[in-house]
Parts: sequence; C-alpha cells; structure tokens
Amino acid sequence: MSGLIGKKIGMTSIFDENGKNIPCTVIQAGPCVITQVRTMEIDGYEALQLGFDDKKTANKAATGHAKKAGSAAMRKVVEFKGFDGDHKLGDSITVEHFTEGEFVDVSGTSKGKGFQGVVKRHGFAGVGQATHGQHNRLRAPGSIGAASYPARVFKGMRMAGRMGGDTVKLENLRVLKVVADKNLLVVKGCVPGHNNSYVIIQK
Repeated sequence: MSGLIGKKIGMTSIFDENGKNIPCTVIQAGPCVITQVRTMEIDGYEALQLGFDDKKTANKAATGHAKKAGSAAMRKVVEFKGFDGDHKLGDSITVEHFTEGEFVDVSGTSKGKGFQGVVKRHGFAGVGQATHGQHNRLRAPGSIGAASYPARVFKGMRMAGRMGGDTVKLENLRVLKVVADKNLLVVKGCVPGHNNSYVIIQK
C-alpha cells in the first residue's frame, strides 16, 4: 500500500454541501523525500523508503544515509510498497498523492494513559456500590480464578496495567480536503495519537 508520513495537527469540523457538520482531523502530510529505493534485484522486493521531518542533529550513519538522497537526516523513516510509476532517489512525494473523496488508512501511536485499573482499562463495572461493609472495593478487579489448581494466573488475564501507547490503525477514513500549497490533508473522523505525533497514511 502506497502512502505518506505525516504529522497530526489537530481536530476541527467542517460543513458539507448539505450543511451537515463533520468532525475531521487535519494532518500535515509530507513532503516526503525518497531516501532509498528497494529493488527486486538487490533487496528481493520493491518498495520506497520515505523520510519526513528534518533532524537538527543526527549521527553519522543517519547523515550518510540521507546524503545519498541529497537531503538532511530525517526524524521518521518508513517503507511503503505499491507505488506506481518511476521514482528516483531524492525525489519528493507530496500530499497531491491523495485525492479528495478516496479512502485511506491512518495508523499512529495512541495516547499513553499510564498505569490504570481494570475499570478504566477494561471496562469492568466494579461492584455497583454493594461493598457489604468492606472499604476500597468499589473498583477492585475481584477474583482472578486461581486456586490450588491451576495454581497460576492464566496468560492474558485482564488486570490493571499500563494503558495506551499502542499502535492503532483506523481504516477507511474519507479524505475531505487536500490543501496542496500547505501540505495539509483533512480526513473524516479521529486519528490516533496526540497533536504533533507522527502518523502513517496509506491508500
């Protein structure tokens, strides 16, 4: 799937031709520089490696790799398959790669929420105020099912723990607007991650 690397700007809403208010997310999509071209003869598969957002400081490995493409070292580098046409090292791919009305998949890292209990993390109901005289039991997880047999806790048991910070992909988001002169892409609905976080947009 071909695509671009972008940065989530934030959410807003726009009105369509029928006057309906549509929530949407604004993404700065590209321009992305082709930092490497994968070929079947050398790598065994065909893909384009794209870089986005210049680094101010970088090590020699990243600087030397980007120098081949005639660009600065990039903060985010991702490979994409499925690009049509002839693309060369150092070329730029802009937001014009997308068209209004088509559907895209957007993936990013969800907001980290720290260590959370089972009520917030898994939607447990608690005990519904029926503590029967016990204290601090309203949001407790309750029994986890372990006894002398199996004498262990099963893997995957829903318990308290760190929440968020996962890679999340939202599929089939409609492209509402493409603002080519400002490299902006407006998609319908929400996109994972906090503002200014990197996202990957795929056709």
